[in-house]
Amino acid sequence: MSFYRRKFYTADSHFSHQLMLTHPGRPFASTEEMDEALIDRWNAVVGDNDIVYHLGDFSMNLGDEDRVRDIFSRLKGSKVLILGNHDYAKVNKIHPTLARLDWMISPTSALETTDEGHRVYLSHYAHRTWPGSHKGSFHFYGHSHGNLPAMGRSRDVGVDCADVGYAPRTFSELTKGMI
Repeated sequence: MSFYRRKFYTADSHFSHQLMLTHPGRPFASTEEMDEALIDRWNAVVGDNDIVYHLGDFSMNLGDEDRVRDIFSRLKGSKVLILGNHDYAKVNKIHPTLARLDWMISPTSALETTDEGHRVYLSHYAHRTWPGSHKGSFHFYGHSHGNLPAMGRSRDVGVDCADVGYAPRTFSELTKGMI
C-alpha cells in the first residue's frame, strides 16, 4: 500500500511559553488557550501521513514532560525537529524531554530536503547564504517571529508570520510569489 505524504513547515510554536502571550501577534489569554489554538490549526491542515518540519523552539515548558508529550502526541503527522535555541538543556545538548519524543529522525541543527523538485535548506536561523543558494535552492527558517523580511528565496516559516495563520504550511504556500 502506498500513500502520498505532503510536507509542511513551521517554527517557533513555543508551546506553553507564558512570555509568548505578550508577543504582539499572539492574541491568546492563556498558554492553555494558545496551545489549543496551535494544536487545532496544525491538525486542521496536517494529515496523519504527512511530514511536518518544525524549525525550532517547539516548547518552553520542557520541565513538564507529560504536558510536552501530550501536545506532541496530539499533533498529526510525522514530525522532524530542526533544533532551535530553546530546544537545548545546555550548549550542544538537546533537552532530554525533546530527545525522548518520537521524532521521525533524530533532531538536528540543520537539514536539507527536496519539495516540488526544489532543494530546501532548513535551519532555525536565517542565513545570508545556504547550500545551493546561488543555484536556485530555497531556505526556510524560524527564530525571528515574523520580524525579519524574506530575502530572495529565503523566508521565515514561524507561526507568528502574518501569512501562515499559526499553522504549518506547504512549500507552495510558503513560496507563492517567490518562484
